[in-house]
Amino acid sequence: MKIKAAVLYEMGKQRPYDKSNPLRIEEVDLSTPERDEVLVKIHAAGLCHSDLSVIDGNRPRPLPMVLGHEAAGEVMECGPGVTNLKPDDRVIFSYVPSCGHCMPCMTGKPALCEPGGAANAKGTLINGGIRLKNKDLHFLNHHLGVSAFAEYAIVSKHSLIKITQAVPYQIAALFGCAVLTGVGAVVNTAKMVAGQTVLIVGLGGVGLAALLGALSSGAGKVIVADINRQKREKALELGAHVAIDPSEPNAIEKLKEEYTKGGADIALEFAGAVPALEFAFACTKRGGTTVTAGLPHPSKRLEISPVVLVGEERTLKGSYLGSCIPSRDIPAYMSLYQSGRLPVDKLLSQELQFEQINKGLETLAAGETIRQVIKFD
Repeated sequence: MKIKAAVLYEMGKQRPYDKSNPLRIEEVDLSTPERDEVLVKIHAAGLCHSDLSVIDGNRPRPLPMVLGHEAAGEVMECGPGVTNLKPDDRVIFSYVPSCGHCMPCMTGKPALCEPGGAANAKGTLINGGIRLKNKDLHFLNHHLGVSAFAEYAIVSKHSLIKITQAVPYQIAALFGCAVLTGVGAVVNTAKMVAGQTVLIVGLGGVGLAALLGALSSGAGKVIVADINRQKREKALELGAHVAIDPSEPNAIEKLKEEYTKGGADIALEFAGAVPALEFAFACTKRGGTTVTAGLPHPSKRLEISPVVLVGEERTLKGSYLGSCIPSRDIPAYMSLYQSGRLPVDKLLSQELQFEQINKGLETLAAGETIRQVIKFD
């Protein structure tokens, strides 16, 4: 079938993106679903820094590629072997397909699915297939098994989570990345205990989702840090207790001496920059845990003192997909949203038309928004 999709042919184009237009919306061919595959009509797709990091070259991927990984839609057709879904089902995408059979999947760590990770790196579906072609009949790679910046997508059944809640698609889409990653980093990776002090560094959509997750899970105090004043103000509106500018002199000392008793029990970094992670680690107390879900360029390096790591019994952990089990956590987080305990809708800054996607990317790169969603309805 013929569909419209946003294709990236070249990484590293100069900003502003609303002028250089790194994504080209064009008509492409989408094949019919094969075994274990599903045709999904995309209703809403979020603009995320993970998409931006491919565009600017910080997260290199095989090109050309149809981007987009945070989305919600409606099942239109199921290929052979798909028994858990049917047409008209509402679904949310998981940007790491889970095979269910490798050791990480069998031990409750589907974010580390080995076939899923390998397929994502290659730009294919988990079965190795590519279902997109441009007008010249050249294959277009899949972004994280999803490629949601399009009217329709062919995806593996292992990339879809069925939802029964009647949540608007533009809100449901946020659960596929921002909520899953942010809340999951607090609950699953850091294993926050009620009453603990939490520091969140980097206040984009994922960081603010982590803020909501920490509050809903009973954090004693939540401190947020970002160099962007508007984002700090937004965090305070959402319930943060203290907001600090990490670029100010003595910011670390102030956090340790005025706002905490020696530092945060848990510090989470979502900025995707090494200085932000260094700040988070420096603000973590003795015996505390530092978690990073940021993805700076692969060439970047972090230096830490083994003496501090050992002598203070520190823990430094990475978090991918919020260490979540999507089939378990997405419905759980959505129930929290419906009960009013996880007000995810407050993260939505703006709804855009498909044709505005490059403008939205520039707004995101400029740090002027929290979460923008492309609506296809």
